[in-house]
Amino acid sequence: MSTHGVAEFVRPAHRDVNVLRWLAAYTASVTGDVVYFLALSWAATRTGGPSQAGLVVAAGALPRAVLMLGGGVVADRFGPRRVAVVSDAVRCVVILAVAAAVMSASPGVWLLVAVALIFGVVDAVFMPAVGALPPRITTPGQLARVQGMRGLSIRLSNAVGPLLAGAVLAIGGAAGAFAAAGVLFAGSLAVLLTVRTETPAEVPGRASAWRELGDGLLYVRRHRTLASLVVVIGLSEMCFSGPVAAGLVLLADERGWGASGMGWVASAFSVGGAAAGLILTVSPRIPRAGPAMSGALLVTAAGAVALGQAPSLPAAVGFGALIGLTSGLTTVLTGALIQTETDPRYLGRVTSVTTLCTLGLAPVLFPVVGVTVALWGADAFFAGCGAICLSAAVFGLAVPALRRAELRPSTTGSATPAGRDVPTG
Repeated sequence: MSTHGVAEFVRPAHRDVNVLRWLAAYTASVTGDVVYFLALSWAATRTGGPSQAGLVVAAGALPRAVLMLGGGVVADRFGPRRVAVVSDAVRCVVILAVAAAVMSASPGVWLLVAVALIFGVVDAVFMPAVGALPPRITTPGQLARVQGMRGLSIRLSNAVGPLLAGAVLAIGGAAGAFAAAGVLFAGSLAVLLTVRTETPAEVPGRASAWRELGDGLLYVRRHRTLASLVVVIGLSEMCFSGPVAAGLVLLADERGWGASGMGWVASAFSVGGAAAGLILTVSPRIPRAGPAMSGALLVTAAGAVALGQAPSLPAAVGFGALIGLTSGLTTVLTGALIQTETDPRYLGRVTSVTTLCTLGLAPVLFPVVGVTVALWGADAFFAGCGAICLSAAVFGLAVPALRRAELRPSTTGSATPAGRDVPTG
């Protein structure tokens, strides 16, 4: 009916079966990623030791970083659903083949490097495609909820994935873990095939891939809100996409809290992030999204500094939960604003830019973590993280386009987009 413009009731995202199918597919895929990564690291360590494990992990990270922008072009050119389906299919086939190979013979480092390279390439295509899907499966007013659900999915996958990987590694070794990851990718693929997406508009003519990439970067640069959001995302995610986890280990060691203490703080961080996802999943509307984003960043900055100064483990756990909550709110709000502001024709390329900012800037700080803690202590590192978050908050408040940024109100009860109920390949 929606294809003829007849108004119909639009369910909230967390009650929309189509969105829930996408969420189930995404959760299975992310959990498969976690199991795959741990299986790969375990096999590499057992085969060649820690140095070889580092080589294998780097082999997967390099193509992902180099090809991420090109992956956005692929997602926009061929459609995000189609690209995500093909990506899951490739991962499923490759991982099950690796499981069979490892089962029959001890894997060589060359095989693990080849697998890591393939997955790095696939991730460079898969991530922009996944980021471009939500606007095609729901209405603009539900994007914040979808981002909240996505945040919950990531937290769940990061909690369940290591437990599953540990169990299958103990029972079936690396072969069993690779097989489990392959089954998860197969399940993700099966569910993703049932997801219905909005019919994409016809493109009259296509430029070269290089031209499309240049057009996407130019689109971001000329769009006041998007260009500013990219800066905020790069700064806000710089610490919290990995370096803080390393900082927590060093903080716990410095204060004598031990591994269990570090685990408590890390778990509190995850619980806070999950709470942020839950809050935004059930919230009907997020007023003044731009200022709310900057406000959350201000609290995150203060929480990071306080965590470094925490006098006891319980205080550190409390501050960990606080910054998990506020950084989670920031991540969801920036993601929803990106999808609200972006023309759907450019969404894959814009997502590739923001993903590259998240994954590309964070590793730069990893060597800095150890040096900073060694020279000035863990509190100096967390103070630095607070300063970076503070700069992101100040920037967000200083840019008029971000101060005025709003998420579209819920469209429940209004007409769905044309083609909303049409399945596409």
